[in-house]
Amino acid sequence: MSAERPIDRLLAVMRRLRDPEIGCSWDIEQTFATIAPYTIEEAYEVADAIERADWEELRGELGDLLLQVVYHAQMAAEAGLFGFDDVATAIADKMIARHPHVFGDVEVKGAEAQHEHWESAKAAERQAKAASDGSAASLLDNLPHGLPALTRALKLQKRVLRVGFDWPDIQGVRDKVNEELDELESAAPDERELELGDLLFTLVNHARRLGLDPETALRRANAKFESRFRRMERTSDRPLGELDLEALEALWQRVKTG
Repeated sequence: MSAERPIDRLLAVMRRLRDPEIGCSWDIEQTFATIAPYTIEEAYEVADAIERADWEELRGELGDLLLQVVYHAQMAAEAGLFGFDDVATAIADKMIARHPHVFGDVEVKGAEAQHEHWESAKAAERQAKAASDGSAASLLDNLPHGLPALTRALKLQKRVLRVGFDWPDIQGVRDKVNEELDELESAAPDERELELGDLLFTLVNHARRLGLDPETALRRANAKFESRFRRMERTSDRPLGELDLEALEALWQRVKTG
């Protein structure tokens, strides 16, 4: 008899946790909606471990993320919707269909050509889904609203780029950044949020032009700020709340260059 596969053991653990008679009361009470925030959180923790190159922690975080997939699949099975095997089968089928140059006889040379083929395959899937739903297909279909705003802005811009909707060069983006900044500064109080959004959206475009991911850039900026501020707290001989702005700035510059 072959040993139990780890994935089968994990699936059994989740079934036990959700068992209405002998399971965990907290796990039994959960729904797709209540678990979704944890799913998002675990994905971010995976990204954080990768950012810090902490491979031991990454192993654990990937397990936490896998648990989220198993959790949703178990709840779906209980509702008679689908099961874990259906999830695994569907994604395997999708990868095979989108990589005919690997699993078939289509010849696609180079990473850029492969990316174009991938996008074309996804566009065809969107068209097919719209046809089956009886709705009009849009280039912007299937962009989840739950994505972080910076990430979704980048994806929106990449989609419309496929029909050439973009500034002809980066100077146009820079000019637009300045224009949006001026509009923010002159906006009425009830218009400032929208103007700030326009500015951020344009900055995302600028980041794309530079080949940068804005979500990653901001996450790294957050980490850098946090690290420096913690060093300020550690190195100051007085509580930071007792320092005036000039002293705080001097301390900031010291840890920044130290």
